[in-house]
Amino acid sequence: MLDTLFRAPRVITAVGESARSVGIRDGRIVAIEPLEAQLEARQTVELGEDVVLMPGLVDTHVHINEPGRTEWEGFASATRAAAAGGVTTLIDMPLNSIPPTTTVEGLQAKRKAAEGAVYVDTGFWGGAVPGNLEDLRPLHDAGVFGFKCFLLHSGVDEFQPLSSAELEQYLAVLHDFGALMIVHAENSQAIDRAPAPEGDRYGHFLASRPRGAENMAVAEVIEAARYTRARTHILHLSSSDALPMLASAKRDGVPITAETCPHYLSFTSEAIPDGATQFKCCPPIRETANRELLWEGLREGVIDCVVTDHSPCTPELKRFDIGDFGVAWGGISSVQLGLRAVWSQARVHGFTLTDVVEWMAVRTAGLAGLTRKGRIALGHDADLVVFAPDEAAVVSAGDLEHRHPITPYDGMALAGVVRETWLAGELLDLQAPPRGRLLRRGDV
Repeated sequence: MLDTLFRAPRVITAVGESARSVGIRDGRIVAIEPLEAQLEARQTVELGEDVVLMPGLVDTHVHINEPGRTEWEGFASATRAAAAGGVTTLIDMPLNSIPPTTTVEGLQAKRKAAEGAVYVDTGFWGGAVPGNLEDLRPLHDAGVFGFKCFLLHSGVDEFQPLSSAELEQYLAVLHDFGALMIVHAENSQAIDRAPAPEGDRYGHFLASRPRGAENMAVAEVIEAARYTRARTHILHLSSSDALPMLASAKRDGVPITAETCPHYLSFTSEAIPDGATQFKCCPPIRETANRELLWEGLREGVIDCVVTDHSPCTPELKRFDIGDFGVAWGGISSVQLGLRAVWSQARVHGFTLTDVVEWMAVRTAGLAGLTRKGRIALGHDADLVVFAPDEAAVVSAGDLEHRHPITPYDGMALAGVVRETWLAGELLDLQAPPRGRLLRRGDV
């Protein structure tokens, strides 16, 4: 006897989209059969042709900021927004919280703040900062999914960047125990030499974060990974200029992967109004031609996955009063909208929903080593989304679940509607107490 049986004309599995019956027992997928298969279950969910049953997304790049900056965002609000957007697993970034996750004690503070507060399964990245080399292995053993570093100032003083020499040193240590390094790749010297990002003109801000700064840093990371053989991942790639370097490195067998984000695939610098600091992020949103080349990078497999980089703050820090890109906090709030934003653009670029699942569930789960997440497959966690791909709805920031009603998607019509999100075989009710799990590396 199954606990739940989905009968769905459209299901996304490893072989693409097809009609299937999907059976769940004890929170796991235990049957994937033809639609008409005779299976018994305590409850049966009959889906129509207008919806697709797909695996819950795995978002490996989310800034929750709790504890310490909980007024920016918190575990309850961020994970509720994730669930509403079809994300069933996320991994929290190690900075913007106080303390940062750079020691086992910092990780314990995170876990204590998150206990009983998460609506979806939640894991944690560790941080790699100057002076914490000896903390890396204890953090790894305590269950972080890998380590994040910056190559320039992070925006918060408690999370300092690594130098070029430190990057190689830290990668060599991580290689010894097979850990992953994820890198914010912008070159600090190039940005220091660029014009200051003053005023309300987006073009001035864009000039302050030139492509060259990103390209230099990506090249540096590639060579450090080539030398150390450590698994390395480029975060939030925005410069299409770096794609040939990454393609070449992959052909050479360098253990490197890369991600991009919905905002780089959706927006263009030419269309950002003056003073619209809700669009500010680092690295920045670039030109239309650059956006189209990022889509080609996904098509060719040079970019491996798509994550939101949900990075909220208070309305005051966005400085809407003066619209100054130079002083506004950089970060885009989008964890609830990533699936819809990417699908809206993917469908007009000739991709299928199966492609979106590959980028936002399969490969992100693989990046973090979440072997029971990101797929509708036997033995996997029954984390599922019922998605209506041909519906559309206009985004209203005030209706979103994250803490502050700020997002550059406000007022946009996006394709697709998340009808239901299921976690471990049970329908998520965002008005009920949260029941997500805190994950450690190796748990799933």
